[in-house]
Amino acid sequence: MAQDYKTKMGQYLELAKSQGASDLHLGVGKKPTLRIDGTLLQLAKEPILVKEDLDGFIDVLLSPEQRKIFIDQKEIDFGFTFEEKIRCRANAYTQKSLISIAIRLIAMDVRGIEELSLPPILHEFTKLSQGFFLVVGPAGHGKSTTLAAIVDEINHKRFDHIITVEDPIEYLFSPDRSLIDQREVGVDTVSFNKALRSVLRQDPDVIMIGEMRDPESISIALTAAETGHLVFSTLHTNNTSQTIDRIIDSFPSGQQGQIRSQLASTLVGIMSQRLIPRIEGGRVPAAEIMFANAAVRNLIREDKTYQIDLVIETSSEDGMISLNRSLATLVKKREITQENAYLYSLNPTELKNLLSGSSQLGL
Repeated sequence: MAQDYKTKMGQYLELAKSQGASDLHLGVGKKPTLRIDGTLLQLAKEPILVKEDLDGFIDVLLSPEQRKIFIDQKEIDFGFTFEEKIRCRANAYTQKSLISIAIRLIAMDVRGIEELSLPPILHEFTKLSQGFFLVVGPAGHGKSTTLAAIVDEINHKRFDHIITVEDPIEYLFSPDRSLIDQREVGVDTVSFNKALRSVLRQDPDVIMIGEMRDPESISIALTAAETGHLVFSTLHTNNTSQTIDRIIDSFPSGQQGQIRSQLASTLVGIMSQRLIPRIEGGRVPAAEIMFANAAVRNLIREDKTYQIDLVIETSSEDGMISLNRSLATLVKKREITQENAYLYSLNPTELKNLLSGSSQLGL
């Protein structure tokens, strides 16, 4: 019986991969559902899943230790590789006392910055010896993929010790010039913060933290960057100014001055990205990129983060990119529609001015 569910899971994953889906959703009382280019599509020819199906999938996907955690906590994050050809990150959870599973498909090979259509200026962050760099944006918009591309470029170009702390491990790196250790919470370490508290004693040059989860993880990341390490992580925020405010506001008021000072001295950059439906199919990234220059550092220290958007907008000659300029460029290249550009813009009025200016210039 277990083999039947393993076979069925394999069929779903193969289909999801062949259709270019980013996610597979399985739940009791529902047909298997794929997310393709941001849109959910039910597998119409498949039967509605019943409780026994989800129990069977859980049995083949989770180890005995993971099943115990799932039973106790009603949810669990985990990663797995199907037959060495499909890498997945998944979350099993219950709703109305019934099991559901959300599975994110991850490319087996780590793609490079150009392959992902990301701004070439990102190469500059792979050359740094220390500092704190964040990739931010909504869930499901490619933050982990971008981070993996940056870290893997370091792997291929530098003789460094790279340590990742992830929950779960997503991309599997193949060590090249660098020595790489990937630690998964619940498998290689008891907890996220315990792993982070130990990481500085493991002689790292580069540290990748899967996600900034709480003040403790942020504090450890800042301390690591202060003490000569290059630290990468992600955060679920919309843009640069919101990211800085979120980090500072997560601490008690009595600590915020110190954190603001640490952030001003260690932050090297923030990239915010969105994956926009491409006219010809698939999705393409639109990105805001901020370099922490002297002006940005002063604004952080002086608690004037609301002015950073203006610095980004007026510093394109230094390599900074605003989200609206990125969106306008994609419209001009006819990669995305104007409607989608407005939908993903955080300042549609400014975007309209940029697009009308391009139109008047005949671009």
